[in-house]
Amino acid sequence: MTRGLFISFEGIDGAGKSTHLALVAQLFREAGRAVVLSREPGGTPLAEKLRDLALHEPMDALTEALLMFAARREHLVQVIEPALARGDVVLCDRFTDATFAYQGGGRGFDWQVLGQLERMVQALPGGALRQPDLTVWFDLEPHIAAQRLATARVPDKFESQSADFFTAVRAGYARRMAEMPRRFARIDAAQPVQAVADDVVRLIQALLSGAVA
Repeated sequence: MTRGLFISFEGIDGAGKSTHLALVAQLFREAGRAVVLSREPGGTPLAEKLRDLALHEPMDALTEALLMFAARREHLVQVIEPALARGDVVLCDRFTDATFAYQGGGRGFDWQVLGQLERMVQALPGGALRQPDLTVWFDLEPHIAAQRLATARVPDKFESQSADFFTAVRAGYARRMAEMPRRFARIDAAQPVQAVADDVVRLIQALLSGAVA
């Protein structure tokens, strides 16, 4: 059976990750792969309820982190692990790197505590952790993201944060990539949309050809 493949898409709101996720799904389907599209927080009925709380209700930083990991555990058990066991390609709009970036970077929450929660929630038999096989980080300066979102939907509590918050989030993503560089691919999201799409297509084509581990 074809091995399951788990790809996460990361970046601050306005970076364009959701737009290009659909493109990647199309590429894999054209290659004959079954694709599961999901998002975090969310992905299951229960996790979507937790998402609504996390994105709109004021709360303590630890409470917020616990909600993110509770939703993630449900998502892993109910969606991600079964899909990977079937040999599907799982494309997820954000995963644990977002928690480290937003709660760890943006909120300034303890990085080590987040690591403890990660090990608890994502543990696999044998002691390994479930991580994406590839994380595509759409890197964008916060002021450019803010310009793109100026006429978008009503912002949630994260989207309405200051530029300093998103600068810290971006630094959180960079720190996470420095810790696990082998699974990260950084895309310059400040480029025109077509240039970003071309970079994404090249990355996925390399993955399909076996050139990306």
